[in-house]
Amino acid sequence: MQEKKILIVATNTSCMDDLNKTKTGVWLEEFAVPFLEFKNASDDEFKLDVTVASPLGGVAPVDESSLECKNPTQWDYTIKALENTVKLSEADYKNYDAIFIPGGHGPMFDLAKDELLGEIVSYFYNTHKLVAAVCHGPAGLINAKTDTGEPIVKGMQLTCFTNEEEKIVKKDMLMPFLLESKLKQLGAYFNAAAPWEENVVVDENLITGQNPASAKKLAKTVLKKLKNN
Repeated sequence: MQEKKILIVATNTSCMDDLNKTKTGVWLEEFAVPFLEFKNASDDEFKLDVTVASPLGGVAPVDESSLECKNPTQWDYTIKALENTVKLSEADYKNYDAIFIPGGHGPMFDLAKDELLGEIVSYFYNTHKLVAAVCHGPAGLINAKTDTGEPIVKGMQLTCFTNEEEKIVKKDMLMPFLLESKLKQLGAYFNAAAPWEENVVVDENLITGQNPASAKKLAKTVLKKLKNN
């Protein structure tokens, strides 16, 4: 049997640093959809072990705005995995085959500046293991470097929650920076679809998704690559 392991790294941020302390966290769809895809991927020929971690361990808060009555009931089950995450420094990340970073605005405030996450993503990228992130999850790629000290996103095709989408949801002025702009500044070749459209970009071992609608396709792309490697 083929056995693989994936490390999911979620935010610990529950509110933004504006005066109103606007609530934020993990956007549930971007965690739940891939988590369920990964959990249900195991069969007689393939087994995928899933670990959920965060910089501080413990609770990775869910953005209340992503808790809607129309959400599938099975998403509720996935929240339990966010209530007791492994502390990132205690995860033996070199034993994993892929890393995935879900979005929500939370990553913009902690994962974007987490040095350990930068080291871990660097390791995955430089050892040709899979690096995947969706929506604001690519904020966790910012501190990752190649073996020559360049940003891993430099010269890479990728996507994330776009500046246009940020303005539509009226969160652009609450962000410490605009993620699309930052990735471009680091030298990325940015690929944008129309707001809210499914958009997954694959460049070598880097897989990125633009928004919640891209979560399922991203997860299926990760699984396909894991099974073929």
